Amino acid sequence: MDAEGTDAALPPDREDVVAALLAHQRRFLAFLERRVGSRAVAEDLFQTAFARTLEKGGALKDGEGAVAWFYRLLRNALVDHHRRQAAQGRALEVEARDADATVDLELESTVCACLTDLLPTLKPEYARLVRQVDLEGRAVPDVAREVGITSNNAGVRLHRARLALKRSLERGCGACAAHGCLDCSCKPRR
Repeated sequence: MDAEGTDAALPPDREDVVAALLAHQRRFLAFLERRVGSRAVAEDLFQTAFARTLEKGGALKDGEGAVAWFYRLLRNALVDHHRRQAAQGRALEVEARDADATVDLELESTVCACLTDLLPTLKPEYARLVRQVDLEGRAVPDVAREVGITSNNAGVRLHRARLALKRSLERGCGACAAHGCLDCSCKPRR
């Protein structure tokens, strides 16, 4: 922003305010950037505050300098910014929790009841991987470390285990398994 472009919009007695603010622009930006950690956000906050100053003409109180007044305006803008950030963060956390809960409920309802009966028919190392990774939600590298194999080896075993389980489900459940077990019509094995 330059003083020439803003002088025409302000009364002549406010030209000194604009000149003082523009002379301290670097300091204002440094002040904001230290508090928000981002040059782009600092520039946005500065531009918004400066535009508000131009729109309202700057409501300086008696005896208060333009720079001190603008710092107060910037502090208020920072408080508003941090409040918005905190509110957005809380909203995202709630959304993430709700999404996880919904996915978990949907997943539980779509897992075929035959799965638990068929797991023991797999090789023990395959059954363990499927149980820990797919049903318990553990990470493959963690399970691999626990078993004493590499993550790549665990990934290969898990792939083979899933294929073997899929074949068992298709053999035992037929159409139910082919359609994703959404409406399991298999009779429980006992």
